[in-house]
Amino acid sequence: MKKVPISVLVQTKNEEKGITQCLAALADFDEVIVVDSNSTDRTAELAEKAGARVVNFTWNGSFPQKKQWQLEHVETRHDWILMLDADEYPTPELVLELAEIAEDPAEERVAFDLPIAYWFAGTRLEHGHRVVKRSFLLRGRNAFRNIDLLHVPGMGEVEAHYQPRPSGPVGRTAALLVHNDADPVRTWFDRHNRYSDWEAYLRNNPKTRGYVRESKSRQGRQFDVIPFKPLVFFLYSYVLRRGFLDGRAGFDYAMALSTYYWQIGLKSRELLRLGQEQPADPTKLADSAASVDPA
Repeated sequence: MKKVPISVLVQTKNEEKGITQCLAALADFDEVIVVDSNSTDRTAELAEKAGARVVNFTWNGSFPQKKQWQLEHVETRHDWILMLDADEYPTPELVLELAEIAEDPAEERVAFDLPIAYWFAGTRLEHGHRVVKRSFLLRGRNAFRNIDLLHVPGMGEVEAHYQPRPSGPVGRTAALLVHNDADPVRTWFDRHNRYSDWEAYLRNNPKTRGYVRESKSRQGRQFDVIPFKPLVFFLYSYVLRRGFLDGRAGFDYAMALSTYYWQIGLKSRELLRLGQEQPADPTKLADSAASVDPA
């Protein structure tokens, strides 16, 4: 069977729970490369066993961070690149759609936003807030810019919450990318507690916040300036986007993200009250997720 002429880059750090499922869904691609950040579990071993090439990444604390480093330093067989986290994998329909794009010599678009089929607390969400992630890129035509974020509290080796900048038109696929985190739901709250530190800092630093806003989607830029975000997001996700049709899971997800926006506001006000910058989290943000802003 002919392989799909796309190179897949999977970024990992201690992802032994999900890496096997992720790589199994990538069997139709011609090249799969796992870019691992010195995992101390069996991530690299399981990746090699599944037939992937493993490239190690050690961050030196400066730019480029992990995603841009991959675009600059990891050699690939193909110009079209699919960038994934270990808790993401394409649906069969998305594999076919990406193959058609990569094999079309007349294709003028240089990047594609992939809508996410999101799982929360073990349940697939069919409605409500839909995240998109710009993960399918034409090499040499996209870059994660250095937008002065390395000093931001909580920032680590992976670019967080902004999209790569394309040098050409951007498309959007019809098929979905699955995001199914194998870790317990408490890790979602752990991550978003750290993300809220990052976002609170940005709210009190307009220049840096402006850099990040420029790299978001149009919908993300619009949502960034909306007041009363906790309430607005809940109504948007649970009512307007019919998250209630997902039952308890839809309510839990809308409530969880509304609480996340409440955390950002509370922490931002605290920073203003204290009149000082929040100290950096020494644990850093070693993982990455799709932007939580509507996109």
